[in-house]
Amino acid sequence: MINSKRDTMISLAFFLLAAALGVFLRLLYVFDISVDYRYFVHTHSHIALLGWVYIGLTTLVYKLYLEKCNVTKKYRNIFWFTQLTLLGMLFSFPFQGYALFSITFSTLFLFASYWFTWFFIKNVSEKFKNTKSYKCIKASLWYMIISSIGPWALGAIMSTLGADSIWYRLAIYFYLHFQYNGWMILALFGVLIFILEDQEVSISNDSFNSFFWAINLGIILSFFLSVLWTKPASIYYILGGVGSLLQCIAFLIFIKLLVKSRMVLSTVFSGFQKKLLRTVGILLLIKFLLQIASAFPYVANLATTIIDFTIAYLHWTFLGVVSISLFVFLDYFKLIKIPKKGYYIYLFGFALTELLIFYKGAVIWLDFIFFEQYFIALSIASVVILIGISYLFIANLRRGVKHDFKNRDILS
Repeated sequence: MINSKRDTMISLAFFLLAAALGVFLRLLYVFDISVDYRYFVHTHSHIALLGWVYIGLTTLVYKLYLEKCNVTKKYRNIFWFTQLTLLGMLFSFPFQGYALFSITFSTLFLFASYWFTWFFIKNVSEKFKNTKSYKCIKASLWYMIISSIGPWALGAIMSTLGADSIWYRLAIYFYLHFQYNGWMILALFGVLIFILEDQEVSISNDSFNSFFWAINLGIILSFFLSVLWTKPASIYYILGGVGSLLQCIAFLIFIKLLVKSRMVLSTVFSGFQKKLLRTVGILLLIKFLLQIASAFPYVANLATTIIDFTIAYLHWTFLGVVSISLFVFLDYFKLIKIPKKGYYIYLFGFALTELLIFYKGAVIWLDFIFFEQYFIALSIASVVILIGISYLFIANLRRGVKHDFKNRDILS
């Protein structure tokens, strides 16, 4: 029997670790600590993306599509192999950055993700294969595989052109783009469509096909936004702009679909879950609008030359859109319980860090002067996020312990 609640707690533990590493990175600007900053950035990003988001999403996908398919042992092998690769990265990146052991474990993780994708497509029940949600999830997993071209290319680039080559940065951007726009966001759309289908909401083929083609073309074309820092030919700005516009259109089509289903949704989701979904909707719309803006040369130049704007955008996507969506769905499927107090602490910390990071970018852009205690304020804001996630983790840990004790009482 697969314990999906325990697996979700493991993903949440990785989120807690990533948040703690984020605080540590902020404190490096406040205190003189003799470590390699880049090594811990690599650790932080890998544990956040692959520990929290990947494990959280794949646990959801397993529960929705494979839980009743009698493939427990095979999935368990994949799951624990993946944990081994994550622990390997956790204990190698801080000490050596990209080197033998960290690269080995990162490569093994890629194989684990391929293994999960193959396992999912091979074992999913026939009753799901014609559903619209499955179509989204399957496409998202293919984007995850496509994204891995970036890490594979890094080795060849470093050994031939070097880390200073523009291709090195392009490979990283390729990976990140297809991870968050392709794999993560499309998978989250798929989970919401699964809920609608599970509630027997009728989704017209025309509406879904319009959404599906717009979102996929948008994902592919908007990658060109990630090359604009090289100041390429005008056609790349146009392609990137069209891609971001298509993503925005797909989002509006999806919202129209949700509005039509609002009577069902109002009974399916709790009031708190609906608040979280509305927050995600606002964050996602702003993300798409920022992408459209970044297709213009002046904004593209700002976004790529001032690293704080890039960091603020990535955090907006991962800590905002993706993580809050995961909160909603993990809560909805009763894998964890999101306590309101813990969530609002997290949300406040997220908003505060975004404000401060964007502020720094604006100060550099406008050539203003930082307020003296900026890095202390940013460290405190990061601690607030850590407190929020800690609250979520401890609350669910206690809930799990109480549940175990109840089960023991029943059995005895």
